[in-house]
Amino acid sequence: MLIALISVFVFSEKSENVDIKNISSKVSVVKTKKKPVQLEKYSETDTKKVQLKLDSLLKRINKRHDFHGSLLVAKNDKILYSNQIGYADFSKKKPINKTSVFQLASVSKQFTAAAIMLLYERKQIKLTDTVNHFFPDFPYENVTIKNLLNHTAGLPKYFWLSDHLWNKKKAPSNSEMMSLLAKSNVQRFYKPGYKFDYSNTGYFVLASIIEKVTGESFSNFIEDNIFNPLEMKNSYVYNTENDSIIKNKLSGYRLYRGWRHLKINNTVNDAIVGDKNVYTTSEDLFKWTLGLNNGKLLSKESLDLMYSKGETISGKKIPYGFGFRIDPKDENIIYHHGKWNGFSTSLTQYKMEDLVIIVLEHTGYNSMTYLNNKIKKLVTENFKV
Repeated sequence: MLIALISVFVFSEKSENVDIKNISSKVSVVKTKKKPVQLEKYSETDTKKVQLKLDSLLKRINKRHDFHGSLLVAKNDKILYSNQIGYADFSKKKPINKTSVFQLASVSKQFTAAAIMLLYERKQIKLTDTVNHFFPDFPYENVTIKNLLNHTAGLPKYFWLSDHLWNKKKAPSNSEMMSLLAKSNVQRFYKPGYKFDYSNTGYFVLASIIEKVTGESFSNFIEDNIFNPLEMKNSYVYNTENDSIIKNKLSGYRLYRGWRHLKINNTVNDAIVGDKNVYTTSEDLFKWTLGLNNGKLLSKESLDLMYSKGETISGKKIPYGFGFRIDPKDENIIYHHGKWNGFSTSLTQYKMEDLVIIVLEHTGYNSMTYLNNKIKKLVTENFKV
């Protein structure tokens, strides 16, 4: 049974000053020539009905919540719905399309975790190795790679260090931030392993370990070992200091006085990688999810570690694996959200329903949990999952 062709929304609005209240009346629907996808078990009628409801939902969040981004929904390893709405560039009135590349923000962390697990499988590192094993001057002793992966290291926030102690105009790189940590004398929050505290610092340190062990940049390692094998042709790690502007790369925006979109400038923290700064499209991100789950990158044993709750020294379970959050009430829900410089992102897997929802947006959308729940309910009720 063949599903209906997927509709793609783009703006035809001409005015620079967008009126959010009236924006839905200026959306046009364009039919695309996509190859139909076979969704086993579900009728063409039910499939088309779900797609039309997702179309309606996308229009509604654009109108009511100033959503400018991409939505992908996959069922049983097949793309059920892939669509975009809104502007990529507000001054040029350029619409978002399927090749628009979004900053993943903290959703980037799962790539860092997978890279670490690749080194682990190659026996180049151990999860029990401490940071001092690779960086003798690292000022916080007994922090293991596993502590970094599941946010039990207790490290200080590197954002604070760069904001208060970095005195150069150029934004610090990972290696420069590692040096700043060594010199800063800033105390850690707690001894490693004692509790869970979500930490961007831990993941930039992990990226630094990857660079130290491999002798190549984090960007190149991710490209060669993840993006290329999975044919993620529109994906890359981006450093604002070292990399030039890339075609289709989106900027983040903020809404000013309820109607005007202002581009967000780079910050002192935008050259650090590992905790953020992976850029991709929704369809590339789905390739990543499929490749990871189907064993194209890692063994089942490694993936199980990534998808399992961590624990403290006392044995208390924490709702985070390696690069992924695990829903405290339902361990079959594996997800991560991200938010950075106008970008809002979400990748959620509902394992029991074999459902994947990817949301990428670049104007500060604030209701990711609500939207995911809404989409899940819509799909499961119409397909009677």
